[in-house]
Amino acid sequence: MSVWDRVVGQEPVIAEFRRAVAGAPDNRAMTHAWLVTGPPGSGRSVAAEAFATALVCPSGGCGACDSCASVAAGRHSDVAVVKPAGVIMGVDQTRALVSRIAVMPGRSDWNVVVIEDADRLNEHADNALLKSLEEPPDHGVWILCAPSADDVLPTIRSRCRVVRLRTPPIDEVARFLRDSLGADPALAAYAARSSQGHIGRARALVLDADARRQHQVVLHLPQRLGSVAACLAAAGDLVAAARSRAEAIADPLDAAEEAELLRAYGDGATGAGSARGRAGAALKELERDQRNRRRRLVRDELDRVLVDLQGLYRDVLSVAVGGAVPLINEEARAEVEQLAAATDGPGVLERLDAIAQARRAVAADGSEDLVLAELTLALQRPSTQRRG
Repeated sequence: MSVWDRVVGQEPVIAEFRRAVAGAPDNRAMTHAWLVTGPPGSGRSVAAEAFATALVCPSGGCGACDSCASVAAGRHSDVAVVKPAGVIMGVDQTRALVSRIAVMPGRSDWNVVVIEDADRLNEHADNALLKSLEEPPDHGVWILCAPSADDVLPTIRSRCRVVRLRTPPIDEVARFLRDSLGADPALAAYAARSSQGHIGRARALVLDADARRQHQVVLHLPQRLGSVAACLAAAGDLVAAARSRAEAIADPLDAAEEAELLRAYGDGATGAGSARGRAGAALKELERDQRNRRRRLVRDELDRVLVDLQGLYRDVLSVAVGGAVPLINEEARAEVEQLAAATDGPGVLERLDAIAQARRAVAADGSEDLVLAELTLALQRPSTQRRG
């Protein structure tokens, strides 16, 4: 299975990357800065990592050699894949990457840096990156990822070759789930539809029974919103569940990182010269990064909830206006029809707007409890048209 097999529904992008890899030995023809764009779930990070892997693989991304395995494991010396832990990525981390890409590669012809969510670079970080993009080292390749080209500064965008991904078609996501995970065809179809083509979410729905249960909880949420107290309780439950899932991901990562750091400082000693005492500032910095990662994980979990809710109300709108498009949540048709009968088109649009506002607020690091409380209350209120 080559690295390109993990890039779903993006044949033109794969072809463009393959041509770049084939021409890479001629350094003069190589583009040293790329901007990979696409909506959430389109697989832009997967595509960027596949491209990076292919550049350092002797066979152009075979998926079977030691180089490919090393990149996948995060231990290839010539490839760095960076995901900003917080809402922004600061100048210090960016300068470290600029210094890193200036170093000659040790195992391959290229030193590659992938920055996921490059739209999180702050102004100082953008300025630190800009000079390296203007005068890239001959052996360096930057691969930046962002939802759209407009999400990065024009000075950055103008120095990158932009590659645009699309939301993968539902049938191609379902095929990928069947082929790569051995998913039952019915489960694969359900996961592809319910995820709205979001590959990571679709994988979770196939592999994780808890993810499927959580999806059902979201689909039944409107039925719980009978009073203000019920709205606040439902909001609290959603936030608590998101925090619990984030902790389940973060706890083992935190423990492993702390143990690795203490080993680097000679874990096993005691007293004032113990590893923890010597680690000092490094340990504090690690703890800060881990807190940022936890906050981001909570935001990511809540955004998944909001996307599921968005899909539900899109189905409601389709039924309310007599649309003939297939439902995202076909298995919840009864609930969808019940909601459609209880409201009207403008009322559904108001709810969709409230969900979109909640997504923006969560992404901007707003208070999760407050954002979800405001949303559940907005979902409960009658539409302005009916109030009038």
